[in-house]
Amino acid sequence: MTARKASRAPARAALVKSAVAALEDMKAAHIKVMDVRKVTDVADCMILASGNSDRHVRSIADRVVERARAAGFRPIGVEGERDGEWVLVDLNDVIVHVMLPRVREFYGLEELWEPVPARPRASVRKARAKAPAKTTAKTSAKSRAAAAKARPAKSRRAGTAPAGTSGRSKKPTRKPRSRG
Repeated sequence: MTARKASRAPARAALVKSAVAALEDMKAAHIKVMDVRKVTDVADCMILASGNSDRHVRSIADRVVERARAAGFRPIGVEGERDGEWVLVDLNDVIVHVMLPRVREFYGLEELWEPVPARPRASVRKARAKAPAKTTAKTSAKSRAAAAKARPAKSRRAGTAPAGTSGRSKKPTRKPRSRG
């Protein structure tokens, strides 16, 4: 399988190049190419771009499809063209997302699909060293006793209901029906 993936790399690079050229040709804003091979098996590369209006987003996506076909790649599908807020062009190994800026900001695909860098182990050790010490049974018993003294005692005897309430429940009584 790795040999097959390696043989597709030049074709994928040509596809990414033609898609980015189409985006630049149509004045798409904030073009971002992400390699997502380490994150998902859905695609190898995702390209994100923004358009100024729904009509601009649709025309950008159409140009990407035209350029991909001209380069010899057949798009699998195009979704979202009717609304034009977010159009997804599936080119098999490469997925192109063209969105309005507010939609792009709302969904935050950059944060979702970018690989998370590994945290260095030193920071984990420092965090553990700064953690508070465990309490002993003796200190926790003292703190429980102090907390019990601080809160008022509750009494369940009759006539000690809180002010403004009677000791009776608020549940309405039901009269039995007479059969007649």
